[in-house]
Amino acid sequence: MTFSINFLILFGVALLCCVVGFYKYVYFISIGYGAAIAGQGIAMLILFRKDLTLPVIALCALLILYGCRLSGYLLFREMKSISYQKHMKTEIKDGSDMKLGIKAVLWISCGLLYVMMVSPVFYRIENQDVHGDVAFYIGIALMVFGLVLESASDISKNRQKKVNPKRFCDKGLFRIVRCPNYLGEMIIWTGVLIVGISSFCTVGQWIVAVVGYLGIIYVMFSGARRLEIRQNKNYGDDPEYQAYVKKVPIMVPFVPLYSVEKYKFLVL
Repeated sequence: MTFSINFLILFGVALLCCVVGFYKYVYFISIGYGAAIAGQGIAMLILFRKDLTLPVIALCALLILYGCRLSGYLLFREMKSISYQKHMKTEIKDGSDMKLGIKAVLWISCGLLYVMMVSPVFYRIENQDVHGDVAFYIGIALMVFGLVLESASDISKNRQKKVNPKRFCDKGLFRIVRCPNYLGEMIIWTGVLIVGISSFCTVGQWIVAVVGYLGIIYVMFSGARRLEIRQNKNYGDDPEYQAYVKKVPIMVPFVPLYSVEKYKFLVL
């Protein structure tokens, strides 16, 4: 079944983990997002404990590691980085004036997206395809690579900002793409989708998995657009920045897409 009892349980876990967004709505897609992915990984280990195999444990462990790393990094950045707090207060509203009904819609929408994103893993386990095959190991490899890339990007960004807080990042991985952390994120979720493609049993399962994948890709490009707008505002008068953005793709290596600012449908 596309929406089984276990699927609804995962949906409930995702909602519970991202309820923090009612405090500050941006947490729905940041701290709550990471917590929801980690929570679902833990939930699947519990729900399917009788069907656990080493490949399944590794897969769920990767989701848990990914979610904990993301939420932990975002929480640490917000609590410890004074410059980040001062800067983002002028960039992102805290949602204190947002109506409760709108927050509730965001909460449910995010919870649904997060459970759809992990659905390839869920369907592989629920369909009792718990032993690794070619698609599984390709997906796992992509997830690991994406996680390493995302982590390395965050570390590189922090180091560059410590050296020169007022300069844009253009060294290391930022020579390849301007948003390497978002690229890593997309690679992770591409891996998750590939993990499940050989085990989907129904058209409904395909639809849920693909919609979840396209949803997070949209979120990543939306995030890249917000970042581009912010950087253009902060560094637009810098000749070095202008040269940088004209030669380094914004998101995907070797794809000559240098700007997404004009794509207003990416508003999120």
